Amino acid sequence: LSCAPALRAPAPLPTGPPRASGASAGDLLRRADAAFAGRADPARAREAQELYVEAASADERRVDGLLGAMRAASFRIDRERDKAAREKLAAEAVQLGQWCQHRAPSDARCAYRLAIALGQQARDRTSTAKDALGRMVKLLRDAIAQDARIDHAGPHRVLALVLLKAPPWPLGPGDPEGALREAQAAAGLFPDAPENQLALGKALAGNGRPDEARAAWEKAMVLAEREAAAGDPDAARWRDEAREDLAKGDRS
Repeated sequence: LSCAPALRAPAPLPTGPPRASGASAGDLLRRADAAFAGRADPARAREAQELYVEAASADERRVDGLLGAMRAASFRIDRERDKAAREKLAAEAVQLGQWCQHRAPSDARCAYRLAIALGQQARDRTSTAKDALGRMVKLLRDAIAQDARIDHAGPHRVLALVLLKAPPWPLGPGDPEGALREAQAAAGLFPDAPENQLALGKALAGNGRPDEARAAWEKAMVLAEREAAAGDPDAARWRDEAREDLAKGDRS
C-alpha cells in the first residue's frame, strides 16, 4: 500500500447555504431531518447535508448537525458514480468527523462516523488506505467500548468488514477470525438488521463456512425486502448486495 495521510487539519466549518441563515440550530435540524427522510431523491440528500452543516455552524456546542451531515454524505458517496465527486464528499465527511471529535471527544457516534468516512475516502484515494486502516480500527474499538449499539451495532459490523478486507500483518490489520467475532457480535445484538446479516455472511464465507454464509445472506435478503416494503431508502441496496453475495457464493 502506498502511504499518504488520511487526516489533515480540517478547514473551517462551512456555514451552508444562505437561504436558512438566521434560523436556530433546532429549526435547521428539523428541516434537515425532513430532507433526509426523502434522501432517495439526490437533491434532497444534498439539501439534507447542507442543512445539517448549517445547523452545526449555528450551535458550536452540539454534534447532531455534524453527525447528520456525515450520515447524508455517506449515503451520497455510496450512490455517486463520479469518482471526483465521491472524493470531494469523502474529504468533507472526514473533516466533519474531525470537528465532531473535537467537540465531543468521548462520543461514540463521532468515532464511528469518522471511521466510516475514512474508509470511504480510502476506497477512491487508495494512497490514504494504509494510514486509514489503523485509524479506523482504533476509532471503531473506541466506539465499541463507549456504545456498541449505535446504528444497529454499526461499530462491530464495520470493524468486521475492515478486518475481513484489510491485508494481514505486517501490511495491515486483516484478521478473518477477528472479523467473524465482530460480525457475530453485531448480529447477536441486532439479528434483524439486514446489514448485520450481510456482514455475517461475508465473514462466514471468509472463514470457509459457505453454507452458513448462504443462510445469513438469505436472511439478509428477506429482511431487506421487509424494510423495502416499509419504505426504507437503504433497503434496495441491501437486497441487491445480498443477491450479489449469494450469486458469488454459488459460483465459488
